[in-house]
Amino acid sequence: QQNEPNSFLWTIKRDPPSYFFGTIHVPYTRVWDFIPENSKKAFQQSHIVYFELDLTDPYTISALTSCQLLPQGKNLQDVLPRDIYRRLKRHLEYVKLMMPFWMTPDQRGKGLYADYLFNAIAGNWERKRPVWVMLMVNSLTEVDIKSRGVPVLDLYLAQEAERLRKQTGAVEKVEEQCHPLNGLNLSQV
Repeated sequence: QQNEPNSFLWTIKRDPPSYFFGTIHVPYTRVWDFIPENSKKAFQQSHIVYFELDLTDPYTISALTSCQLLPQGKNLQDVLPRDIYRRLKRHLEYVKLMMPFWMTPDQRGKGLYADYLFNAIAGNWERKRPVWVMLMVNSLTEVDIKSRGVPVLDLYLAQEAERLRKQTGAVEKVEEQCHPLNGLNLSQV
């Protein structure tokens, strides 16, 4: 039984206690003020913190990038129906055109340029598997662009754990996330 409703915090009663906390992949600034104090306190008091993936590990980031790619020699144009591919290409051209208008003065003040940001998000899109392109397109909205540069909740907590010198780990490997998504067929995507 939790003291605060909707805390997404589960307690395993043992000595010392263990906690499970459900996070979501959104900029932490969107949700931080709504995370109940019992969850924040559990994080602060913990000495060891495990995350879904170790987002602070360069290998994890590299492996995530690699797993998104189509097999060698294949391009998205080879696997998508022609009309969908053309609509996707036009949409990405539109996003690239709009991105300078979507960026905040704060982002520009930190040296972020629209072309750089577009390439960081959508670079090499023609080599990616359809499921990863779909996820990428879903994140290419004005609201999401305005929050770029702010870490998602998982990464923020991982960075805080490192800053506080907590022992960290991951409960999944990149392959455990990639293989199920890469196994979806085109109609499922």
